[in-house]
Amino acid sequence: MRALHWEIFCRVIDNHGDLGVCWRLAADLASRGETVRLWVDDASALRWMAPAGSHGVTVVGWPDDAALPEAPALGDVVVEAFGCELPAALVSRMAYRQPVPVWVNLEYLSAEPYVERSHGLPSPVAAACGLGKWFFYPGFTPATGGLLREPGLLDRRAAFDRTAWLAAQGIAWHPGERLASLFGYSPPPLAPWLRAWSARPTLLLAAPGPLCEALRASVLPAGLRVVELPWLTQTEYDHLLWSCDFNLVRGEDSLVRAIWAGSPFLWQIYPQLDGVHATKLDALLDRLLGGVPAPVAEPVRLAMRQWNSLAAGPLNWPDEAPWGQRCRQWRRELVSTPDLTSQLMTFCRTRAARIAGFA
Repeated sequence: MRALHWEIFCRVIDNHGDLGVCWRLAADLASRGETVRLWVDDASALRWMAPAGSHGVTVVGWPDDAALPEAPALGDVVVEAFGCELPAALVSRMAYRQPVPVWVNLEYLSAEPYVERSHGLPSPVAAACGLGKWFFYPGFTPATGGLLREPGLLDRRAAFDRTAWLAAQGIAWHPGERLASLFGYSPPPLAPWLRAWSARPTLLLAAPGPLCEALRASVLPAGLRVVELPWLTQTEYDHLLWSCDFNLVRGEDSLVRAIWAGSPFLWQIYPQLDGVHATKLDALLDRLLGGVPAPVAEPVRLAMRQWNSLAAGPLNWPDEAPWGQRCRQWRRELVSTPDLTSQLMTFCRTRAARIAGFA
């Protein structure tokens, strides 16, 4: 079967999330023999996220209308990531290509019910300009596009040696210490969380960002240590999550990587002014905690909402043993659904064949 040429378009809003997802997708496609061009308005985060690049992936600047006449011909598939809205002149070029490319709007990840209803639907707007465009929704059920998961990822996870990795990073891990990774937006007041984590000796491994800065300004209770990390490549960030007994993650890309890590986690959702992020968080919790006995589920739900400043009240840190068991069980359930890249390739090849048949 002929390899396809993919065009992935990304505008950076949260450069660790939007660009992180697009880069993982681009690199995964390329590893399967596809050719990918990633168009992005700010590629600066790739300097630490993927400094070695990826064979088969070319990164180019966001196209402006003035430069489009000299831009290279477009490929077989155009992926518009997260509704980034392509330049009008580019859309016109797509309409003149024969056959026209498969045009996909890769949506944000959500566990909300509308995802299953909307996944794979055509866009009526694109039809008006002679193009087909389809909505592709990542998700947590077989009726969605699934989650990014590279081939062999869980085998590598199972074979991972955290002691060796920590030593290679120069991280001094004391006997008996619990390990936790932290990567977040501006956190809620940290004092009660620090007290909860210090109930047993804990080493916090903090990625750069607002949460790390807040920790730097905090008074740490006895039994709690912090190591500030540099920016990590995507592979090394996975290794960080695999090393830890629980993970605090933010946004979309880090959430999916925490799920594959299989350890207890708190997710900090990207805050939105209209408050719709609360509904999105609750939908994820309903998926994660569905069927879990209330004594296990309710402390996790409350802690997750408190971490996102969506609930008040005293903080009671959940029991990590049953919480971790549920995370690993959920990972096994999610692995039964084909990964996002495999589904997207099948989706686009099917539509490309239909387009070619009508050309």
